[in-house]
Amino acid sequence: MTLTREAPPVVTKPPGPPKRRPRDGWANAIMVAPATVLYVVMLIVPVALALYLSLTDWDGFSANPAFVGAANYVDLLDDPELRRAALVTLLVAVAGTAGLNLLGLGFAVLVNGASRANTFFRIVLFYPHVLSALVVGFLWSAILGTNGAVNNLVTRWGGEVLPFLSDPTWATITMIAVLVWAGFGVNVVLYLAGLQAVPHSLVEAARIDGATRWQVFRNVTLPALGPSVTVNIVLSLVTLLKTYDLVVSLTAGGPAGQTQTVAYLILWNSFHDARLGFGSAQSVLLMLVTGALAFVVTKLRRRGELAVHQ
Repeated sequence: MTLTREAPPVVTKPPGPPKRRPRDGWANAIMVAPATVLYVVMLIVPVALALYLSLTDWDGFSANPAFVGAANYVDLLDDPELRRAALVTLLVAVAGTAGLNLLGLGFAVLVNGASRANTFFRIVLFYPHVLSALVVGFLWSAILGTNGAVNNLVTRWGGEVLPFLSDPTWATITMIAVLVWAGFGVNVVLYLAGLQAVPHSLVEAARIDGATRWQVFRNVTLPALGPSVTVNIVLSLVTLLKTYDLVVSLTAGGPAGQTQTVAYLILWNSFHDARLGFGSAQSVLLMLVTGALAFVVTKLRRRGELAVHQ
């Protein structure tokens, strides 16, 4: 009997990552270069320029602005107009974000599903966002102004003129309502994308277990929409914090400057009062506050999402 030795198993080394050739690095750099240049020119350079101008007293015309250091930032602390504008901006951001997301989620649930009627209503809901904010402001000013369409009807029926844009409280509420009307179509689209990503099997399982529609929405759909809620809140907050163009066309900051937002005040100080240095300091402050709020909201939302999935 002849004994044969078995050959040792051949151990093959797993293939490593492909070697990068120098030519690949140049190709990647060329592909990324246009986006990098655009990012630097459109974001980095303006931010750096704003930081520099905020340390000067430039009026927009002088060739050599004088360096004043942190004087503009010190003046910000004693500016009553900025404090009032900050309160208005905060109110617009908080109330507007709530309105945009509640309406956006509600209508997204209503028009979710494939049908001709839902497609039609999605177009109708998104259409106001296509219009320019200046056009939206002029449109609603013609409708709600003192001599607008609504007040003409009210006075014709024997009523008193409604101060939609002439009373500070009414004007602020009107401005928030118009902002929500003009912008919640985007939230509808984003929430629709989130609803279509919810696993259908989970919804069916909950219904088989006897859950009502509200219970399915609260316990299955809403937790699955966590990332969509975070994106919508942050986008809404950042957009509303820099509200400017609708203020110009709807209220022009009135009455008596009561509806001025920080962004409106920045451009007023920079170009109307020729204080570009002071306006740049305001814009830097707004940028920092916006970034900080977006970061905090994102962190809080992430914690909430992790708590739901645990």
